[in-house]
Amino acid sequence: MTDETPKGEATLRTVAMPADVNVNGDIFGGWVLSQMDIASGIIASERAQGRVTTVAVDAMKFIRPVQVGDILSVYAYLEQVGNTSMVVGLEAWALRRMGGAVEKVTEGRFTFVAIDTDGRPRPVPKPVPKA
Repeated sequence: MTDETPKGEATLRTVAMPADVNVNGDIFGGWVLSQMDIASGIIASERAQGRVTTVAVDAMKFIRPVQVGDILSVYAYLEQVGNTSMVVGLEAWALRRMGGAVEKVTEGRFTFVAIDTDGRPRPVPKPVPKA
């Protein structure tokens, strides 16, 4: 267990399954990346109040392997909001099946663009002030 704590909002939680392993017996990095894309899409679509699309994976850092049976939790937060685009920061943490340790396994940054019904960029609405 590390003294570090997750940054962002707990957005997605799932279990790593045997069907998701790579040739080394660890969970395939692409599976982890897809979970992070799902989580960041949730945060981006909430902020955009509608459809968004992933336009870039700006950074991915695989820190530790994920293993079968680990519970993967993805934390996401808005780093930047532009006119039509948003950058979402992410951290993925694993609750280890064996031993119960919690470790950061991956971090990344994804860029999204808000889109209309025709798939064209549209402005991200201004945030609604809280009462």
